[in-house]
Amino acid sequence: MILVTGGAGFIGSNFVLDWLASHDEPLLNLDALTYAGNMENLAALDGDARHVFVHGDIRDRALLDRLLAEYRPRALLHFAAESHVDRSIHGPAAFIRTNVEGSFTLLEAARGYWNGLDDGAKAAFRFHHVSTDEVYGSLAPDAPAFTETHLYQPNSPYSASKAASDHLVRAWHHTYGLPVLTTNCSNNYGPFHFPEKLIPLMIVNALAGKALPIYGDGLNVRDWLYVKDHCSAIRLVLERGQPGQTYNVGGWNERTNREIVEAICALLDELRPDPAGPHRRLIQFVTDRPGHDRRYAIDARKIERELGWRPAESFESGIRKTVQWYLQNDAWVQRVQSGSYRDWVAQHYTGSAR
Repeated sequence: MILVTGGAGFIGSNFVLDWLASHDEPLLNLDALTYAGNMENLAALDGDARHVFVHGDIRDRALLDRLLAEYRPRALLHFAAESHVDRSIHGPAAFIRTNVEGSFTLLEAARGYWNGLDDGAKAAFRFHHVSTDEVYGSLAPDAPAFTETHLYQPNSPYSASKAASDHLVRAWHHTYGLPVLTTNCSNNYGPFHFPEKLIPLMIVNALAGKALPIYGDGLNVRDWLYVKDHCSAIRLVLERGQPGQTYNVGGWNERTNREIVEAICALLDELRPDPAGPHRRLIQFVTDRPGHDRRYAIDARKIERELGWRPAESFESGIRKTVQWYLQNDAWVQRVQSGSYRDWVAQHYTGSAR
């Protein structure tokens, strides 16, 4: 069995579904079910004995110790995190609690469990920490992409909290010998993405005829990774990665935010035309957020060279699959858009259109 934290969130639920679609090995899923955790993501697993779900917090050491002792997992994959930059700017405390204190508690529980294993199980155990490219900071337009040895320069409370968790994971390997793996990924997109992030927000707003707010001049650049490609990379790193190593996982798809929104508009014009006119008429440029990093880009040559992984999806194929998924899953979208969610979007995407 493996233990997954945050397995009801966006990336975590995609990983859980992909794992059980390709493995008979059971999976223990621990999730606190905050606003972004959604059991509906896992509805396809209802009645599947291989999926054991526990509602709980990674900061609950007694719970962690009990689960590790009872289920005896061979690996722990740590997805659980607060992950939205805008939320971290307005409420950083939650990011410190989950991403720093939670990761620390999880590491300590894993260390205690690992120390009690017999030699064979101890050698086989892995703690896989799922992190982000945002820990590296911002790149100039012509700068080389982030490699695994790039200097950490986090610029938001979110990225600082993830950088702290990365450092803790590294330290627990070098100090205590815990066999850890770390993956730093670029921006994910795909099914079950909570509609506060750029791509699902633009799809949902466009379908509702609402404004498509783009921060600043829209020329901030991100590398985009289809979530199922990310899941395949994590499975491969878990299987063949070297303990203590970090692997950058990227999609080789740098795009400006403006290009992303325009691509979504073009797909919606094709797949669900709006009688009122092209969807790009809804684009509005709004006041930029504080400390908005200009560019991220991932150099994923190490994972290709050492483990043979490359993304299967281009941006064009991945974004088409994503838009089609949202068009086919309107009921899911409606259910996750609670009143509190709408209030949050209104608060964080205000500002004079220009």
